[in-house]
Amino acid sequence: MSETDASPAGRLSALRAVLSADGLDGFILPRGDEHLGEYVAPYAERLAWLTGFTGSAGTAIVLIEDAAVFSDGRYVLQLDAQVDGDLYRRLHLTRDPPDAWLASTARRPDRDARIGYDPWLLSEDALARYRKPGLELVPLTRNPVDAVWTDRPGVPTAPAVPHPLEFSGRSAEEKRGEVAAALREAGEDAAVLGDPASIAWLFNLRGGDLDFTPFALGFALLGADESATLFMAPEKVSAELRAWLGKAVRIEPPEAIAPVLAELSGRTVRLDPAGTASWFGQTLRANGAVVSPAPDPCLLPKARKNPVEQDGARQAHRRDGIAVCRFLHWLSEQGVGQDETQLSARLDGFRREDPGYLGESFPAISGAGPNGAIIHYRAAPGTARRLRPDEVYLIDSGGQYRDGTTDITRTVWSGPGPASAAVRDHATRVLQGHVALARAQFPVGVHGGRLDALARTPLWQAGLDYDHGTGHGVGSFLSVHEGPCGIAPTARPVPIEAGMILSDEPGYYLPGAYGIRLENLLLVQPSGSGEAPPFLRFETLTLAPFDRALIDPVLLSPVERDWVDRYHARVLAEVGPALPEPARSWLAAACAPLSPPPQP
Repeated sequence: MSETDASPAGRLSALRAVLSADGLDGFILPRGDEHLGEYVAPYAERLAWLTGFTGSAGTAIVLIEDAAVFSDGRYVLQLDAQVDGDLYRRLHLTRDPPDAWLASTARRPDRDARIGYDPWLLSEDALARYRKPGLELVPLTRNPVDAVWTDRPGVPTAPAVPHPLEFSGRSAEEKRGEVAAALREAGEDAAVLGDPASIAWLFNLRGGDLDFTPFALGFALLGADESATLFMAPEKVSAELRAWLGKAVRIEPPEAIAPVLAELSGRTVRLDPAGTASWFGQTLRANGAVVSPAPDPCLLPKARKNPVEQDGARQAHRRDGIAVCRFLHWLSEQGVGQDETQLSARLDGFRREDPGYLGESFPAISGAGPNGAIIHYRAAPGTARRLRPDEVYLIDSGGQYRDGTTDITRTVWSGPGPASAAVRDHATRVLQGHVALARAQFPVGVHGGRLDALARTPLWQAGLDYDHGTGHGVGSFLSVHEGPCGIAPTARPVPIEAGMILSDEPGYYLPGAYGIRLENLLLVQPSGSGEAPPFLRFETLTLAPFDRALIDPVLLSPVERDWVDRYHARVLAEVGPALPEPARSWLAAACAPLSPPPQP
């Protein structure tokens, strides 16, 4: 493309020309790849290339005469900053759902509007939402963005590697047997797996195709008879990996997927309607197979960490806590004057001193002052804001270790003066919500939607709230965002089970001023108390202090103060001995008991 054509307006115009030539009235472009995951390689960043929006959740709809980009509450400010309002409408996807907008905007008086979509980028559930009167949905054999993205990066080819038993805790054969038994019980002959996390877990392998998440991209077919076919580019499969997988696993290149699916005529095949590309269902039905819509059979067993994975998570969080505490000490002495990228790089530097650290689990969110109010803010060199005295700084980061994945958010007052009463009130209410969830005891069968209000109630009492979920699942040296469980008002009704790891991260965001979020990871455990049904509780994994400068002890109940004091005492006991001086002395002061409120 020429320099002019490479502008956002030029790219949009070029895409519209392709749509017109193909007889289409519009095109649906979700942010994602053929695995429908949150994190994607550069070759699949079509939404960012076309619109400029780099958030992890979004959809563009391009019509010949109109266009819109949709995202959720985490990205409202980012959407406005990155997307040209003269080219696209910028809409909140829950207040203005893309399917409703398309149905009303694309309507034609004389015929149905022909709307193209890439069947590799939309699940069957997502596609069903767009099936409305007045729309003809047209599956395309080639994504039209690819036709105009002339310098599109190639598909990654990093090698897949074994994930040994000392970290996985269970053999791949045992896992395949468990999942195959579930298929037999459901009366299904096979299951298609499109989620790289499920493939990594099922076959005990990891890879380097994505930044931040150790995936080896591919697909798999698991039979109810425990047979398995792994579809992966040959250059990714070494002799070592072939030996690791064993003779029971058939390895085929990705182009063999269609012929292998054709062999399933007359068979019943499970497909996750929310997590697998609609291309698979369309191809299976065309070849005479019966599609059984049901969740990915690996999701729940993967989420239930076994004892080896649980112990690995504890060890990874202790080592991560050492790095975070060293960073917080450094921040207290040298942070003011550093810009947001320098601050997050320093934290990463402390983590890198651990020989088991393999990199960040997501791009760190490092927001000083008003940038902290942008929920998924990304600082960039050259435009990053410097941390100033007497303001709020939010750092949300995590690490990937062979034995676990971490995710922690701390909000800090830069000083040297005291934080205002309003800031302390907001931060303390966020802490109260965090503590309420961390202390929760609940019966087996409860899902995250029922627990979400615990974390919001202290904010609600002041007429405040936050526009994101309270908690997400976390993998074991896998994705930092793992299903199927979550803690949010709209969380799927999947019961929380022992062994799951979930985040606890309420927040409050005042646009133009500051953002506050406090996040620990929680491991679900049997509580050992309660009548039938049995009850569950949370074990806190994360080890780092909350900033006392932002806590108003007067607002805390005795139970809340006791929880914070006991948590800080544990941080000091488990992390303190591993810190050098003067960081150890700083941590002792940071973890000192909170002063009791004055007596009336």
